[in-house]
Amino acid sequence: MMEKTDLKNLSLPMLEQFLQGQGKERYRATQLFKWLYQQDARTFGEMTNISKTLRAELERTAVISNLEVEAVEVGGDGTRKYLFRLDDGNAVESVLIPDEDHNTLCISSQAGCAMACAFCLTGTFRLTRNLTTAEIVNQIMAVRRDAEVRNIVLMGMGEPLHNLDNVIPALQIMLDGNGLQISNRRLTVSTCGLVPEIERLGREVTVNLAVSLNATTDELRDRIMPVNKRYPIAVLLAALKRFPLPGKRKITIEYVLLGGLNDTPEDARRLVRLLSDIPCKINLIPFNPHEGADFKPPTRAAIDSFHKYLLDRNFTVITRSSRGDDISAACGQLKGRLEPRPVVTIGS
Repeated sequence: MMEKTDLKNLSLPMLEQFLQGQGKERYRATQLFKWLYQQDARTFGEMTNISKTLRAELERTAVISNLEVEAVEVGGDGTRKYLFRLDDGNAVESVLIPDEDHNTLCISSQAGCAMACAFCLTGTFRLTRNLTTAEIVNQIMAVRRDAEVRNIVLMGMGEPLHNLDNVIPALQIMLDGNGLQISNRRLTVSTCGLVPEIERLGREVTVNLAVSLNATTDELRDRIMPVNKRYPIAVLLAALKRFPLPGKRKITIEYVLLGGLNDTPEDARRLVRLLSDIPCKINLIPFNPHEGADFKPPTRAAIDSFHKYLLDRNFTVITRSSRGDDISAACGQLKGRLEPRPVVTIGS
């Protein structure tokens, strides 16, 4: 039996090709796309301006996939954490973080992660598989049925740039005026620093870039982020200088403050030197302790002093308050509570 095509795996140009292959007009693709993403149609029967004949053909050759929320936790600060069960039994999470005037949704791009960053809970799951384009966009579709979503960040479970073949069509669907209609100003992709993939991302779509740096020396970054052995700090920063930024936008540098390890005045000084010629803003993220990671959170004094040092040197700095602590909103924590996982030690 012929395997049916999941239409939500297809960007608009890919959907046009799929329909042309069946002898259909190109404009049908736009109609279908609007039904999928603007009307949230879950069956072909709902698509009333498409002929019965075409709908019957699509029933034979295509499917419209969907994700159902398996569990939701709501924190005292309004943070909402969604757990999704995939068809093969794997689970992924999305986290909706409320702000005064907009909600930001963090979505996952992989089940597990191969990057093995020592401070990250998702890294302890190891990589099970890449998510499909449909599984990435369906997280947004499912959450939008529950709450407004203004900003989207690919910063949930997984390394988005390790799955670009599926992430790029998903981004194209998000950005498309006939699709999810998300402004490229409101769409951010986060990476731990895969250099060739940063370059490909910049070539193929216009999005904001966030980079998880977390150390100011290769010696420490090698220890806490194995990716650094392949793409050390100097190579990564050179790629950031080349990254195409529209207008006056800046790259976001994510820096997890680990007590006594990377939160010293010397680190702050080195960070200023490293970033002095890169248009960037800095997100300081005090480490949020979780089982299986032997790091300490920074002291309030260390956070304040680090923040002030950067601010005094004219960097835009945000110290991110930990959101959703009461609902384990750091990536992987809800899945971690609901599913056992192997114990992994640093360096293993």
